[in-house]
Amino acid sequence: QVQLVESGGGLAQPGGSLRLSCAASGIIARINTMGWYRQAPGKQRELVASITSGGSTNYADSVRGRFTISRDNAKTMVYLQMNSLKPEDTAVYYCNEKEAGREYWGQGTQVTVSS
Repeated sequence: QVQLVESGGGLAQPGGSLRLSCAASGIIARINTMGWYRQAPGKQRELVASITSGGSTNYADSVRGRFTISRDNAKTMVYLQMNSLKPEDTAVYYCNEKEAGREYWGQGTQVTVSS
């Protein structure tokens, strides 16, 4: 079982920055993929960015060049640095962990981009 706890959400102005953190605990597979997803009101949950245990990253086209995902395996943490935020980035952001056919989710953290 893996537990994921997100932090760092909040209110930001357009053009501003926020950094999300996700702390993973429990029995975590050595080989896995950590990711950030988001869900805006009335929309489906979508992948924002992911990173494998080997460090390979993948980004949604809408955030590439603005967001950066990183992980600290020793601390079992994953981060999402969000720069040049836009109102359309407003959503609940969820941390996700995938391993050998299993998947875990955090409870989500709200990000609101508004002037």
